Amino acid sequence: MRQIVLLRCVNLGARNRIAMPKLRDALTAAGLADVATYLQSGNVLLTSDASPAQLAAETGRLIVDTFDLDIDVLVRTRDELADVVRRNPLGRVAVNPKRYQVSFLAEEPDPDALQALAAFAVEPEQFVAIGRELYAWHPDGIGRSRLWARLAGPTLGVTATARNWTTVTKLLALADEAR
Repeated sequence: MRQIVLLRCVNLGARNRIAMPKLRDALTAAGLADVATYLQSGNVLLTSDASPAQLAAETGRLIVDTFDLDIDVLVRTRDELADVVRRNPLGRVAVNPKRYQVSFLAEEPDPDALQALAAFAVEPEQFVAIGRELYAWHPDGIGRSRLWARLAGPTLGVTATARNWTTVTKLLALADEAR
């Protein structure tokens, strides 16, 4: 099954540095097939029969053993990622894909956390929560967004990592190329 492995907070400045070629080699040596990476921000496509939860745990252990880094790992199957793209709840307003973010969550967030998050979405920003994904539109940029700071931080109460819409759709296209 084609799966997408998303590493949280890698290669941001000088912290949590992982060379993607070395990561590909380590994953291949661990028995995973068709391993490819996209960009330097911890996007891995591979083939595995393991469940997404199993693959996330195994990848996390491999990163600790190989790179001595404790990195949060989230996994979506190709079909789950296709559902994320198909939903696209803010597609009509999110006209710049670099400012349209999807936060992938380890589990569904608590409704109270989502309600608290809504207070930080200042017009014209918007966000929509669907299952284990949060879609957020930041028309004035991420750097100025109070909402983004909450999406990227621990206030959600669940592990999360975000990708812009360009990356999300490219990851799906790459997953489809390997089918």
